[in-house]
Amino acid sequence: MSTTTNAVLRKGEIESNYDLHAFLCGLEADSSLCQPEQLRERLIALDGLDAGFGGFDSEDSTRCTNSRIHKRAKALRTQLEAANAELYQSMRFDIVRDDRPRVLLHWLQNSPGQNDLQIPLRGLGFDYRDELLSGVLQLREPTEPNLQLSPEMVFYQPTPVRHILYLIAATALAADDVFVDLGSGLGHVPLLVSMVTGAQSLGIEVQAAYVASARECAQSLDLSRVRFIPQDARKADLSRGTVFYLYSPFNGSILTDVLSALRMESTRRSIKICSLGPCTRTVANETWLKARALPDIGRITVFYSQ
Repeated sequence: MSTTTNAVLRKGEIESNYDLHAFLCGLEADSSLCQPEQLRERLIALDGLDAGFGGFDSEDSTRCTNSRIHKRAKALRTQLEAANAELYQSMRFDIVRDDRPRVLLHWLQNSPGQNDLQIPLRGLGFDYRDELLSGVLQLREPTEPNLQLSPEMVFYQPTPVRHILYLIAATALAADDVFVDLGSGLGHVPLLVSMVTGAQSLGIEVQAAYVASARECAQSLDLSRVRFIPQDARKADLSRGTVFYLYSPFNGSILTDVLSALRMESTRRSIKICSLGPCTRTVANETWLKARALPDIGRITVFYSQ
């Protein structure tokens, strides 16, 4: 490597370290960052620290060549994460005391700059509310191997919180409803629905390891109106459900069979079906259903039986 190239690289390192130092000083000077109500700002700061300094658990992966700056950044990250953990724990205590916790609902239902309850952003991107809910629920990722999925089953993906809140508003989901999530994964949708509305919620998930994690969370938060069943959705008892949710958990013949079972339920009572993702196209072709709005795979679509 030439002397000129070395000098250019060295200059780049100095400039990078200077920018990171300035960024870090700004965060360290903001004494309000650790206050409970500054959650959004803390999460933004944590994202900035990760982007600027790389992996904190591995010195080799850091983007900062100055070890002193890196140590300061790591210490600040620990401090901010501790403030988040304290807030999450206080919310968990609140949930145990009251199935519909005031503080958590305030944070989830007050999003700056948009009204997600009316027009949620399309797509599957996440925001600070997803980080908040994850921190509060503390769902344990299964360590044992997943069940071998059939070609018609889809790998689990969590539903963004903004879509769950829209589902609740668009269906006018209330305490006398029974909400059923078909393919509930780790269970955060039934858990949140029950906390927000007081409704009974049922998660049906074929992978028993996911069900065990969901049950563990519900028990730790004393959420008695939420149940999880390890079962194939085609064999499940759907007779009590009033609002059903499908986030493209399966396709092909499985989806056809489940929709057929739901059609039979609709002959006994009115039901609502909410869908997200590619399965919406299939649900929209069911002549016994009417969409509340133009079907959109990037947002929750609500269908009514007719």
